[in-house]
Amino acid sequence: MTRIAFVLMATALLAGCAGFEHKPDPHYAASYPEPTAPVPAVPSGSIYQAAYQPGATLYLFEDVKPRRVGDVLTVVLDEETSASKAAKTGTDKKNSTDISNPTLLGSPVEFSTPGFLPLASHSGNGLGTSLEADRSFSGSGNASQSNRLSGSVTVTVAQVLANGNLVIRGEKWLKLNQGEEYVQISGIVRPADIRPNNTVLSTQVADARIAYTGKGAINDANVMGWLARFFSSALFPF
Repeated sequence: MTRIAFVLMATALLAGCAGFEHKPDPHYAASYPEPTAPVPAVPSGSIYQAAYQPGATLYLFEDVKPRRVGDVLTVVLDEETSASKAAKTGTDKKNSTDISNPTLLGSPVEFSTPGFLPLASHSGNGLGTSLEADRSFSGSGNASQSNRLSGSVTVTVAQVLANGNLVIRGEKWLKLNQGEEYVQISGIVRPADIRPNNTVLSTQVADARIAYTGKGAINDANVMGWLARFFSSALFPF
């Protein structure tokens, strides 16, 4: 029984390790050119050929930029964000109320009979009293955040919009000795923003979706355990 339990445990561990294999996200999958039927070449005796041959188009007077589905474009990541917020609140309230002893037929009302009222003494028990209340509250908060992301990701054109803008998407997978890292990006690029070296800044990508995640020992060490997250959640009343 011990050997069987050991074999089952080893099998479960191996299956768990196999589950860490990266599976491409279909939302960032590469796009490939649409297949076209081959057009027979018709020799015309001139340099210009009317029939389009995939991969044979040559632009003599303009930069080679992506313009069709499946073309490649490099996005230069240059993201930097910084935010800071501070708040301070203080309240103070103080109330004081005096109620004088009423008079009845020109004489102050007194209860001098012991036992008639629970707190009555032998004399001087009037209805006059005073109330005081003092409340204060003070609170402060401070938050700051700074992020920096640099590098480059080469993506493909997934769609060409009616106005000529390009919908791009792609991901980069880096498998290092201590884990795996993924950079995913999608968005809309204007052809005029593409530089002569076929690159575009990430700050010029509209509707940008940029994700940087990872797996492995180093990433797991920076993640809070599920039990600690439970006690740190807003649902925990203490």
